[in-house]
Amino acid sequence: MLKIENFSKSYKGGKKAVDGLNLQIDSGDIFGFIGHNGAGKTTTIRAIAGVLDFEEGNIMINGMSIKKDPVKCKKITAYIPDNPDLYDHLTGISYLNFIGDIYEISKADREKAIEKYADAFELTSNLGDKVASYSHGMKQKLAIISALLHKPKLLILDEPFVGLDPKASLTLKNIMKELCNNGSAIFFSTHVLEVAEKLCNRIGIIKDGKLVICGATDDVIGNSSLENVFMDLID
Repeated sequence: MLKIENFSKSYKGGKKAVDGLNLQIDSGDIFGFIGHNGAGKTTTIRAIAGVLDFEEGNIMINGMSIKKDPVKCKKITAYIPDNPDLYDHLTGISYLNFIGDIYEISKADREKAIEKYADAFELTSNLGDKVASYSHGMKQKLAIISALLHKPKLLILDEPFVGLDPKASLTLKNIMKELCNNGSAIFFSTHVLEVAEKLCNRIGIIKDGKLVICGATDDVIGNSSLENVFMDLID
């Protein structure tokens, strides 16, 4: 579903934020991308989502290049940044319908999806309110719901649990599992290592732009814990 080949990204001064990254994420995978601040996680995520241009390497989504076929790739993906930038002047339901129009989702399908996910995240009663009145957690829920409307084949999330209360976090975990059971793939970053350890079937740890370990969660952790493995590798 997602194949990253020799991906590198440099910023001003020539320092590489990501250096020669190679990864493959298959349908059904929940892949946790772990690293300290500045390790290259968000740079990688934004490149996968087609938000950040890059010169070295290639990123393939379902066999299509994000550089050569960005629109086709984006039609089957969904991206939730760590701080969703929504349209404050719209109501919640207007925002969801706007996203539904972009992805050309039928009226019946979008209504069914909105009802399902708004109820799950306990946001239904707030959909008539303007987004400007939403708390950070409510905006995060709205962004998640909007990302799920078109049943993405690849869901990309950057610190998705930040701002969510425990019940909403559990709801999101269950939805992530449901998506992958239905053949989608998920690529997400998190600093909550306990969540990654329990939720992900595969994990990669990046340090200073380079992937230092990657594999099945059980193989990466061994007889230790993800926290101990992470601390040993980044020291």
